[in-house]
Amino acid sequence: MIMHATPATADHTLQTDDHSVTRRRLMEGLAALVLAGQANQVPAGSNAKRVFTHELPDLAMKGWSVTAVEVSYAPGQSSGAHRHPGITIAYVLEGEIRSKVGDDAERTFRAGEMFLETPGQLHAVSANASTTHPARLLAVLLAESGAQLTTPEK
Repeated sequence: MIMHATPATADHTLQTDDHSVTRRRLMEGLAALVLAGQANQVPAGSNAKRVFTHELPDLAMKGWSVTAVEVSYAPGQSSGAHRHPGITIAYVLEGEIRSKVGDDAERTFRAGEMFLETPGQLHAVSANASTTHPARLLAVLLAESGAQLTTPEK
């Protein structure tokens, strides 16, 4: 189920979207992302293209759950620095998102590009790169069931 969040709220209060993809389709998509990250190349003869590959930390995920959050930014809008307790995979759906995660340099991600946050990393910058167009991203958060998914940086 896709959930919506407004970046202005510290805890990213979630609301369901009745016309969203099913939980099964979300899990299938997440599985495809993970499998694509483990594959050395896209299967021959397919029309698939690799979008993203990133090493994952060694974690035991028993008792974890997955939550998908669609974050919408108005032109020029940003959210405060924060951390997530698990793995977060972000996919830019629309526009351009400025992001700085951990020790990586700040970077602008365009629609169709992805980035990853590992457990506890500081997400210091998360902002719409445009002052005239909206931007949206889909964040897939994997964390212990019941964990607070976003903690503002103090």
